[in-house]
Amino acid sequence: MNWLWNNRDLVLGLLAEHAWLSAIPVLVGFAVSLPLGWIASRSRIARGILLTVFNVLYTIPALALFLVLPGILGTRILDDLNVIVALTIYAMAMMLRGAVDAFGSVSGDVLMSATSQGYSALARFWTVQLPLAGPVLLANLRVVSVSTVSLLSVAALIGSGGLGYLFTDGYARAFVDEIVVGIVFIVLLALVFDAILVLAGRALLPWNRRAPLPRRLIDAKSGA
Repeated sequence: MNWLWNNRDLVLGLLAEHAWLSAIPVLVGFAVSLPLGWIASRSRIARGILLTVFNVLYTIPALALFLVLPGILGTRILDDLNVIVALTIYAMAMMLRGAVDAFGSVSGDVLMSATSQGYSALARFWTVQLPLAGPVLLANLRVVSVSTVSLLSVAALIGSGGLGYLFTDGYARAFVDEIVVGIVFIVLLALVFDAILVLAGRALLPWNRRAPLPRRLIDAKSGA
């Protein structure tokens, strides 16, 4: 496509902007949702409060949140921080329920075996709960990453949003080719993010090979 070749520097710059504006909310949202999900999985009261709060936040339209945050954060409306914070809130809202389900899916018998073998709460979390919850967490993280890449395009309406600029500019000029390029590159970026997470999952969570539990837990269960 001639337009793409002639404007490759613009498109690549928007692609790079879109990538980092998407990656930060996904990573921060995951990092924050992990301990919150663990807490919520252990307490019904905490679960009810956290899920309710983030479900309400998730219902706020993205454009409205982009416009409200500058007044809360004290930033300018065109600052990238507004977009990052808004998308992080959405990522946390999507990831939190998945984290609660992931930690809740870990067998109570396994946790009791870990406790009986002398694991502290922190060691049990890192050695037992997190590895077993990993596949569910990864599945939710993949959904969050794709959703975040897509949702970021809305920020183009306030002058940010990376590849979303191609939508607004193409619409303003009634130039379909530009809009199509924006759609294609957003889809490709989402696929790249998803592929990275899949590869990371195979490296860190090789459950296809049924990575074993810590040996002490296996011995405890087999001897029960």
